[in-house]
Amino acid sequence: MQEHDLSYVRTEMVLAQAAPRSNRGLLPWLQKNLFATPTDAVLTAIAVTLLVYFVPGVLRWAFIDAVWSGPDRSVCSTVSQGGIQPDGWSGACWAFVNAKFEQFMYGRYTVSERWRVNLTAVIFVALLVPLLIPRVPRKGLNAILFFVAFPIVAFFLLVGGYFGLRYVPTSEWGGLLVTMVLSFVGIAVSLPFGILLALGRRSKLPVVKMLSVIFIETVRGVPLVTVLFMASVMLPLFLPAGTTFDRLLRALVGVALFASAYMAEVVRGGLQAIPKGQYEGADSLGLGYGQKMGLIVLPQALKLVIPGIVNTFIGLFKDTSLVYIIGMFDLLGIVRQNFTDATWASAQTPMSGLLFAGFVFWIFCFGMSRYSIFMERRLDTGHKR
Repeated sequence: MQEHDLSYVRTEMVLAQAAPRSNRGLLPWLQKNLFATPTDAVLTAIAVTLLVYFVPGVLRWAFIDAVWSGPDRSVCSTVSQGGIQPDGWSGACWAFVNAKFEQFMYGRYTVSERWRVNLTAVIFVALLVPLLIPRVPRKGLNAILFFVAFPIVAFFLLVGGYFGLRYVPTSEWGGLLVTMVLSFVGIAVSLPFGILLALGRRSKLPVVKMLSVIFIETVRGVPLVTVLFMASVMLPLFLPAGTTFDRLLRALVGVALFASAYMAEVVRGGLQAIPKGQYEGADSLGLGYGQKMGLIVLPQALKLVIPGIVNTFIGLFKDTSLVYIIGMFDLLGIVRQNFTDATWASAQTPMSGLLFAGFVFWIFCFGMSRYSIFMERRLDTGHKR
C-alpha cells in the first residue's frame, strides 16, 4: 500500500495571538455596539438625548433636593436646598421611608420580639447561599435542611407560643415579612406540585389526566384576586360551623395553588420539547416510569424551561402584593397604608414610598433573573466552563 505524504499536517498548535489593535479600546467598542449602522446611530442619539433630558432631574429629585431625616412632614415641604420650586416641586421625602422603615419590614410585629424575625432571616440566608453555589458539597443535606427543617424552625420562631416564646398572631405580621413568607411558601410548593400536575396532564390514566386538566384550566382561568377572595372569604362558608383557620394560611394555600397551575404548564412545555427517542431509550433500558422521569426526562425538561420557571417565581413574588385585597399588608400594602398617616402627609410622600417599595421588589426580582442566567449557562452542554 502506497504511503501518503503527511508533511502538510501541523504537529504543533499555533500560539494565540492578540486581537488586532483596531478592535481594542473605547472607540472600536462604541462603533461596533452603538454606531454599527445608521439606524443604530439614530437610536443611540435618541437614547442619549432622553438620558440627558431626564436623568439630571431625577438625580436632583432623588438625591440633591431630597430630605433624608426629620420628625414629620414639615421637612418635606416645597422648599428645597435650591429655594422654592415651581408647581410645588421638591425633592424626595426619604425621611418618611426612614421613619417607617421598621414598619415596612415587620408590620405590626411586636417590637421586643423582632429579633426572632431577624434570626429567621439569618438562617434563611445561611441555608440558601450554599444551596445556590454549585461547588458547595452536600447538596442533599442542604436541601433537606432548607425545605424541611427550616420551615418548621421558622414557624416556631415567627409564630411562637412554644419553648417560652411569646405568641405573635399573624394579624400583626406585615411588610416585607409577609411578602417573603408568601413567596417562599409559594415557590417551595408550586414547583413540585406543578411537576406532578404536568405529569398528571400527560398521564395515560383518564381519571388522573382529567383531574389535572380540570384543576389547571380552572385555576388559570381566573385571576389571583379571585383565588385569594375565595380562599379568604368564600372557603369558610363551606366549612363546618365553628371551623376556621388562619387568614395567612388561607392566602398561602391560594397563592401556592395558583402558582402551581402556571408552573404545571411551564413544565409541560419542557416535557413536550424532549425528543421521543429519550422516552424510547429509557424504555429500552427497562426503566420504570419513575426512573424514566426522574433520571432521564425531567432533568432535561427542567433545564430547558429554567427561564419559564424563574419567570413564574418572579411573577409570584410580585403578585403577593394582591393580598392587600383580603386585608393583609405586604410590603406594598403597608407602604400604601402609611400614606394616610397625617404626620407624614405631603406631596412627595406617596412617590417616595412607592419608589422604595419598587426598588425592594426590583432587587429580589433582578437577583432571581441573574441567577437564572447563571444556571442556564452552567447547565448548557455547549457552554465552555
